[in-house]
Amino acid sequence: MRKLLFISIYFLTLLILNPSTLMSQNMIYNFDNYSDLERWVIVNDDVMGGISSSNLIIDSDGNGVFEGRISTAYNGGFASLRFNCNKTYIRKNTHFKIKIKGDGKDYQFRIKSNRDDYYSYIISFKTSGEWETVTIPTKEMYASFRGRKLDMEKFNSDYFEQISFLFGNKKDENFKLLIDSIILD
Repeated sequence: MRKLLFISIYFLTLLILNPSTLMSQNMIYNFDNYSDLERWVIVNDDVMGGISSSNLIIDSDGNGVFEGRISTAYNGGFASLRFNCNKTYIRKNTHFKIKIKGDGKDYQFRIKSNRDDYYSYIISFKTSGEWETVTIPTKEMYASFRGRKLDMEKFNSDYFEQISFLFGNKKDENFKLLIDSIILD
């Protein structure tokens, strides 16, 4: 409840102080205690014989918690969390702003113009262990497939249909990423 009140006050303040700011932002997803996780899909390395595991839950503060255990056995080593959204037009927006609390480890943020594309556009970011807003410039995201950079232009589409987070640092370890919100700005 406290988080919902804070978010309402935040957006009201934005609207009063600078109405154009709110109009330029697109809320892609905002986790809260009432979030429906049906459109979020876990895809781990078990799709290729690995044994890593992960899940997504909502904690008592209304944050999405993506956590699990990575195993490099059987050529595995990754866990991902995907959200298939409606076609979302980027327009003049040039960045994603993701409010997260990580565990000090590196993660990838990924987007697909078309959810059926075999490749994703990715960028890596390091978490600090504290709540922070990570800014992802869309024009810096490069095409990748199965961990290999593709010889393609960086992301330049007018829209996307999928976002995802991926964890896989080529070692056996636990991970935990709290996600509050994802905004296109």
